[in-house]
Amino acid sequence: MESKDLFRKIHRLEIKTKGLTRQLLSGNYNSAFKGSGMTFSEVREYATGDEVRTIDWNVTARYSSPYVKVFDEEREVNILLLVDVSASTQFGTTIKSKKELAIEMAAVIAFSASLNNDKIGLIAFSDKIERYVPTRKGRKQAHIVVRELIEHETSSSGTSIDEALKFLRMTQKKRSVVVLITDGIDEKGFMDSLRLTKKQHDVVVIHITDPGEFTLPSLGFLQFINPETKEVSWFNSSSTDQQTWLRDITSLHQNNLKLALKKYGVDYISCSTEEEVIKPLIHLFQRRS
Repeated sequence: MESKDLFRKIHRLEIKTKGLTRQLLSGNYNSAFKGSGMTFSEVREYATGDEVRTIDWNVTARYSSPYVKVFDEEREVNILLLVDVSASTQFGTTIKSKKELAIEMAAVIAFSASLNNDKIGLIAFSDKIERYVPTRKGRKQAHIVVRELIEHETSSSGTSIDEALKFLRMTQKKRSVVVLITDGIDEKGFMDSLRLTKKQHDVVVIHITDPGEFTLPSLGFLQFINPETKEVSWFNSSSTDQQTWLRDITSLHQNNLKLALKKYGVDYISCSTEEEVIKPLIHLFQRRS
């Protein structure tokens, strides 16, 4: 893609998400994405009701009167976007593909982080790490994250969420908010890796879907090629039984994913390519507030 075309695309995306971003910031963004802990602020004299464990014994001994440490919540947030760019995200039966939806989701969060002076970074993955952008603050950083997602051409077709989570745990020692944006198509499984990641980080999963994964127009026999395995299959879209099977198997996969994430205390939302991204995000933030 030419640099001018790339700039225009990022600029259009920023304009499109600007209003959505401000809605998030005026709503529940701060309470949904909390800081990583408490930082020391000052020492003051002990008052009735203060916890004994906050007493600063060194200062107390020096002045022969009890003093306590005061802490403020660390407001700065470190946000890591883990974005699935595997071949299956190229699928789409509406005006945009699952990958385009993922980029929109990532853009809204990145520009929100920028306006809120939070750090934002990116790990784009297939069955390997495709791109890594360490966390930094600023509008320029948000542009870099979005540009990498728009410009990148995936070099591998498979999916390994486990690989992405392992890389995250190796590179991110500070507690972060990890936003995993994926279509969840990963035959290798990743729940054990997710459980380990959850011990260190605050994890959120955004599941991107497409209506064509649940039902297809009645057009007779259709040939499908799995973009990740290259396996060829046929589907009779005029068959009620096959349409029911498609809807049931996709719904089962989505429900199983949702239940597994709930078991590990991971926040989850799904968003379809036929939806605008803001409603699911606001719903997520309200639930986390």
